[in-house]
This record gives sequence, C-alpha cells and structure tokens, in this order.
Amino acid sequence: MTVSRTHPRPALVPELNITALPASLAFWRDLLGFRVLYDRPEQGFAAIECDGVEFMLEEYDTGPAERCWETGPREKPYGRGINFEIMVKDVDVLLAALSQASWPLFFGPEQRWYRISETEETGVHQCLVQDPDGYLLRLSQPIGRRPRAL
Repeated sequence: MTVSRTHPRPALVPELNITALPASLAFWRDLLGFRVLYDRPEQGFAAIECDGVEFMLEEYDTGPAERCWETGPREKPYGRGINFEIMVKDVDVLLAALSQASWPLFFGPEQRWYRISETEETGVHQCLVQDPDGYLLRLSQPIGRRPRAL
C-alpha cells in the first residue's frame, strides 16, 4: 500500500524493530490513528505517519544478515530506557480507543505542568502506553502556558 506524502520528511524518523507487523499495525494504525505511508509486507516493513510524526516499523529477522543492527540481546520490552513523546490533538479520543480495545495504560492519564523558563510553565494532558513490543509512548496534548508558580 502506498500513500502519497503531503509534507516534507521529518529530520528524525525512529525505526522500531518489532515482532509482528500485523500486530503493530493493529495498534499504531487502528488504535492510535497512524496511516501507512508505504510498506513492504513481504519484508515485514511499514512507514507510518500521524500529524507529522513518523516511525518505521520493521520485523526482526526479515532483512539480510549484514543489515542487522542489533546492539544487544533482544528481550522485551524493547526500547528500554526511552519513551517517545508524541504530541496529539486529543488524548481523550485515544484513551477511549485504548479502553475499548482493553489496552492497558502504563501511566496516567494526568495533567502536568513543566517549567520552561524562569517565569513560565507549559502544560500537557498525557498518558503513557506501550506498543505490542513494549516501546513506551507518551501521548501528550498541550493545554497551554501559564506564569510559573513560585
């Protein structure tokens, strides 16, 4: 499946090694609303996008051995030590989709304010969820800015 690109490619596009493309697409596309930009199902690969956020998904053991870029043992949850903050339009819509699918949250939801200067904070409505392989996603909706509470 090929979908035409309507915006420039981002400067950073993480490529996540996954266990099974169908399971990952069921999560990323069907629950979170990402669309497939292009795919190579015979290679277990898909490039996905939602509101300017892009990822590449690729099954382990599908490419040539010389293209294997593993840096350590393959153990779930994958991506330990990293979370991807994804700015979304409406966290509540995603929470409803995750709840309807009985998909567990890792944390939240919560509203949180973060200091961005000596005088200002920025707020988000957010939750954390893991994809089928354990990658940690922080779904974050901006709720505004305010003077810093002293």
